[in-house]
Amino acid sequence: MTSFLESRYGVLPFYEPNDSNPYLSDFYADMSRFAFHSQMYFLSAKFRAHLELARLLEEQPSAIFVQDRTIYEDAEIFASSLHASGVMQARDFATYDAMYRAIRDTLPRPDLLIYLRCGVRGARRRIKHRGRPEEKDLDVGYLRRLHSAYERWFDHYSLGPKIVIETENLDYLRNLVDRIDLIDKLEALLRPPTTRPAERG
Repeated sequence: MTSFLESRYGVLPFYEPNDSNPYLSDFYADMSRFAFHSQMYFLSAKFRAHLELARLLEEQPSAIFVQDRTIYEDAEIFASSLHASGVMQARDFATYDAMYRAIRDTLPRPDLLIYLRCGVRGARRRIKHRGRPEEKDLDVGYLRRLHSAYERWFDHYSLGPKIVIETENLDYLRNLVDRIDLIDKLEALLRPPTTRPAERG
């Protein structure tokens, strides 16, 4: 979606370097042992990414950036789910959460959140298509917990405006009809509301 918005609307993409997490393969092999390590790496990487984005916004105040994933999801969905399911110990989560909250309070808030809603079945198809070796044996229960956590998080998100696009059966990258449908939905959602002229008394 980030690259699609870039090509269609000319916004500037901002990708976060999550593929370099040195704990990721260890985490998928032994979640209980490496959950804290992996999430702390993501937290520090996302913090650096947000700081870099803030710097770019200062340099280019009229530019529009789109960020593919935020620090909020890592903490409030992934880390929280790992803690709730008992994978991350309470002491580790308390340390992580205190660090996250201190970081969160220093960051500028997003102007708009776009939530691409997709069920577990669709997510599994996309994981398979992405082809990362460490993700090929992901537990379905883990994906279901993440999906439920995303839904709860989106419902309670209050940092600014938000919109949702249903993408379960939408292939806007390869299917022209789906792409046109997506463009129509985006432009309807992003179009400024029209104001009615004041009636004369």
